[in-house]
Amino acid sequence: MLALARKINQSIMIGNDIEVTLLEIKGDQVKIGISAPKSVPIYRKEIYLQIQEENKNAVQEVDVEKIRDLFGNKK
Repeated sequence: MLALARKINQSIMIGNDIEVTLLEIKGDQVKIGISAPKSVPIYRKEIYLQIQEENKNAVQEVDVEKIRDLFGNKK
């Protein structure tokens, strides 16, 4: 992990097109701004982990026979 010190309104660049700016510090909270192309998804980590878990559950719940029936591929 790379740890960087930044002051308010200072930024870091990730690659050529993602900029992370420190906007505000209040007590134990830090507000950051992220500028990135619309094609780059940005999530809070807890939301990202929920999405990953839901994706795993969705894959496990697939009934292959039902999918075959949908597409008319019966054995």
